[in-house]
Amino acid sequence: MIRISGVVLPGQKRIEIALTAIKGIGRPLSFRILKELGINKETHADDLSETDQARLRARVEKELTEGELTRKVSMDIKRLQDIGTWRGYRHRRKLPARGQTSRRNARTKRGKKKTGLSGRTTLTKT
Repeated sequence: MIRISGVVLPGQKRIEIALTAIKGIGRPLSFRILKELGINKETHADDLSETDQARLRARVEKELTEGELTRKVSMDIKRLQDIGTWRGYRHRRKLPARGQTSRRNARTKRGKKKTGLSGRTTLTKT
């Protein structure tokens, strides 16, 4: 059981895949780190020696991961909102920020569909 950047890596998986459990490390970065350290990517996470674990931990600490990455992304979005850019406006309104259409789609970003008069009783003249 290896713990890197506050994340316990799944031991039964290959180290190349196990490293992707850390936020901010994907397959390409994982492959590059293992190649740089000379660790076989087919090795399972539980089978790494203590020295390899220490070298891997030290190398991953150099990358922007987990809380630091989340903080950086949120600060970047806040900066866009503060200076009044279009992207900041779209983020503030919880709309797609990269040019996608939002008239028909964008359900993931906009949330569950709200219909016009659902739930109301019929209006009667008095």
